[in-house]
Amino acid sequence: MNKSNHRSPFAIVGRLIVLVKPMLPVMLAAIVMGVAGHFCATFITIFGGFGILRALGLASPVRTVGTAFACILVFALLRGVLRYAEQASNHYIAFKLLALIRDKVFGALRRLTPAKLEGRDRGDLISLITADIEALEVFYAHTISPICIACICVIGMTGFVGSWHILPALVLLAGYLLVGAALPVWSAKRGDRAAREYRQALADTNSYVLESLRGLRETIQYNDTAARAAGIAAHSETLGEKQTAMKCREGLTTAVTNTIILLTALTVLGTTLVLCRNGAVGGEAVLICTLSALGSFGPVVALANLAANLVQVFASADRVLDLLEETPITPEVINGGTPAFTGAAADHVTFAYGQETILNDLSLTVPKGQIVGITGKSGSGKSTLLRLFMRFWDAGSGKITFGGADIRSVNTAALRSQESFVTQDTELFADTIENNVRIANRNATHEQVVEACQKASLHDFITSLPQGYGTQVGELGGALSGGERQRIGVARAFLHDAPFVLMDEPTSNLDSLNEGVILKAVKEECRDKTVLLVSHRASTMAVANTVYSVESGRVS
Repeated sequence: MNKSNHRSPFAIVGRLIVLVKPMLPVMLAAIVMGVAGHFCATFITIFGGFGILRALGLASPVRTVGTAFACILVFALLRGVLRYAEQASNHYIAFKLLALIRDKVFGALRRLTPAKLEGRDRGDLISLITADIEALEVFYAHTISPICIACICVIGMTGFVGSWHILPALVLLAGYLLVGAALPVWSAKRGDRAAREYRQALADTNSYVLESLRGLRETIQYNDTAARAAGIAAHSETLGEKQTAMKCREGLTTAVTNTIILLTALTVLGTTLVLCRNGAVGGEAVLICTLSALGSFGPVVALANLAANLVQVFASADRVLDLLEETPITPEVINGGTPAFTGAAADHVTFAYGQETILNDLSLTVPKGQIVGITGKSGSGKSTLLRLFMRFWDAGSGKITFGGADIRSVNTAALRSQESFVTQDTELFADTIENNVRIANRNATHEQVVEACQKASLHDFITSLPQGYGTQVGELGGALSGGERQRIGVARAFLHDAPFVLMDEPTSNLDSLNEGVILKAVKEECRDKTVLLVSHRASTMAVANTVYSVESGRVS
């Protein structure tokens, strides 16, 4: 998923900003409230200056000190209300868009599965789905509105100070540009590489920890805990180093920002004092312009502080966009044909994983209504052939036919609806047994689920449990044995009720007694179906009408 050529920040912003279109009215409201709120905050300081001028008996826009402080109170209350409304609007937009992005990422994963995702680092994917997508909240909640707010506030405050004299206004504008534009660009260029290294270190750490948790039993069994703990410590140390480097850059950015603001305020003060001495402005202009310089940098500082965060955001966004834009090896067919199943066949099929040839000029026929068995040694290509019939991959040469049509021309949804696939390692979700079976048919009734479980010789076991079909299977089905998980896979196939059933070692985790029960059920319940059965067990092949032996990618 990582690319050597990363997108530019402008390209990333362009892609992310498109998603804001449906939320544009809320975004505009947030900007208006943000601008009003920042002007309120700035004028708290300015009206304080007006009050001081009146107290000193100098010219002031307010008539009394009390009026000045009443205005300060009103501005303070308005600032609080407007700030809350702005933040609420921005976060509403952010969370809505993050939900949309998660939906798009899940859709991309579905399109890419399994051809491009098999063998990929799951920890890296988890980091992308969680941390990287969550990082985009900074862009949507704390970037778009602040930039617009800062631009409007800069124009407004420059005009306000310019009403006294153009020179302090130009000095103030130069300070705004340095803090809000030049500094973020400088900071982003310095921190881009560090941010990408940090996100990758975080993904690597997540992967290693996930691997360690899954292999905890073996680690304890073989007394390898010290080495594993050392590995976690090493990953944590690397992650800490990358994070420290980023924090140092952020600290330097903050220091430079504060220095520029102070120098700008002092320059405005010096400029207005010279103008006052020359009679170009009055004494009140010196105070008001200086206070304006000190109190109006809030929106611009937000941009400067944003730069460090945006570096991480762009690194995360780049990874997310890589996934969203990745081209599937087996693209989904939407406007293809929808042939009824009349049998399947492999016609001179050759297939390779990279440079390793798995199937070599293989041909076989799966007649409708037959149980066809495929046997052979591990690594001979048996399971790969089933995945080609499922169209998880496409053949390198030759073709797979379904209902007489090239499988690559068959509508993908129609193909999946007419196929049931029982894998050797059944994947379960952290849910009840009933719901884990029901994923094969979400509209199935409880009675239909029970019937499928009875066919899979699973019902008696389920009813013996205290909570029956409502029993939680645990994370990854950890509360069940391998054989029980396998029988759930068989029950799913029965519930799906597809005409073409593909079974990959469906009895590998079962004893001879349960194997016999399952095979009997397959033979009885699939009388009107077609079954393609893969197994290395000779006993499993006893139910097959035809048996093919696959060796070195060929039928023998």
